[in-house]
Amino acid sequence: MQKKIVAIAATLVCAGALPVWAQTASPSKVELWGIVDAAVRHTNNEGANKGGLTKMMGGGMSQSRWGIKVEEDLGGGTKALVELENRFNADDGSVSTPFFQLAYVGLQGPYGRLTMGRQWNVLFDVVTSTYASFPYSPYMEAYKPELGMAAGARSSNALKYTLATPDRKWVGTLQYSFKEGNTTTNVDNAVVTLGDLALGAPGASAAASAATGNAVLAGLGGGVPAPLQPAYTDLVNQINATAGGAYKTAGGFLRFSQNGISVGAGFLRTYLPGGSDLDAWTLGGSYRKNKLYVNIGYGLNKLKTPKVNPASAADVFKSYARDLVDRGIVNSMWQGQTNGGFQVGDSDKRQMVKVGFGYQLTPQINAGMHYFRAKQSGSVSGASNGTSNMMVAAVDYAFSKRTDAYVAVDRTTVSGGQA
Repeated sequence: MQKKIVAIAATLVCAGALPVWAQTASPSKVELWGIVDAAVRHTNNEGANKGGLTKMMGGGMSQSRWGIKVEEDLGGGTKALVELENRFNADDGSVSTPFFQLAYVGLQGPYGRLTMGRQWNVLFDVVTSTYASFPYSPYMEAYKPELGMAAGARSSNALKYTLATPDRKWVGTLQYSFKEGNTTTNVDNAVVTLGDLALGAPGASAAASAATGNAVLAGLGGGVPAPLQPAYTDLVNQINATAGGAYKTAGGFLRFSQNGISVGAGFLRTYLPGGSDLDAWTLGGSYRKNKLYVNIGYGLNKLKTPKVNPASAADVFKSYARDLVDRGIVNSMWQGQTNGGFQVGDSDKRQMVKVGFGYQLTPQINAGMHYFRAKQSGSVSGASNGTSNMMVAAVDYAFSKRTDAYVAVDRTTVSGGQA
């Protein structure tokens, strides 16, 4: 069940910070809003032991969250914007990391909208506004595999510029974000130290040390020997710090809407710190008429890893560690809310087709169903290749404008590969 809370305060002025402007500034609009959602979920036939699990979730149809939106009229059709959004789990009160999932400031006027900070990326924008799964949510929080195709859905250190026609028939957005020095230099240094300690002979040939170096980076299977533990721990910390840093991105989307029909497409390239690039494409559309909503979409992610010709043990270790960092980042993106059972492994491509509908049965009851088919490929070993069929259906009952309850069922089947 979910409950929505909204409070609006007018004429809030930063008098302490700007005592002169406080006398003349136009009133600001400050909105405090939120959604609290909790659900009980049962999953069966999951994993190698075909077990089941019943648990409470801090968000079934919607993730629980609260936010602050600020608008200030600057005159001439221009206004200043601020948005902060924190997401949390209603079952135990824990919050997401970072504390604010959205945090940006911007200007909007006759020549478009410019925002700066942590915000939704262009892939999420075009899917959500054009062909999201459900017309009222727009996703089922507990089951939204398409989110795994959105390159993380949010971008930090991002600039976004949006321009729309007056009737919003055409909307376009460009995005660029800064990596701000996030590279694998520290990982390179840590892995060379570990490799030298493991081999006991710095400068050994690549052919002689590749297998040993790979085993060290993988944790040596059963565990890292005590003499190597400090260096290995440092390497893991450096990898995690790099993977959790800022990434350079560039992309955009274009959307057209008229007479209930909406179509859109988007592209985003993410420049990963280890030297790989993740190219993500999406396109699709939807149709709304009276009580019916139908949508279809396609997504493609392609990981492009640079070719290297290592000449020494150090080069072998660095190449392996950089790939480890980049694939770890992509794996976290591809998991999304529901990854369909896949792990990235040595695969480099994932595709997804989605189709669904929603219908307003009564003024209080909304129903919808969505189907996804995903394919992962590019694994040389074949272990990480596979296909997945995913389905989710939901019915939502609105007690009022702010309170509703729902029931949903989802099913995932996976075939091919071992990872």
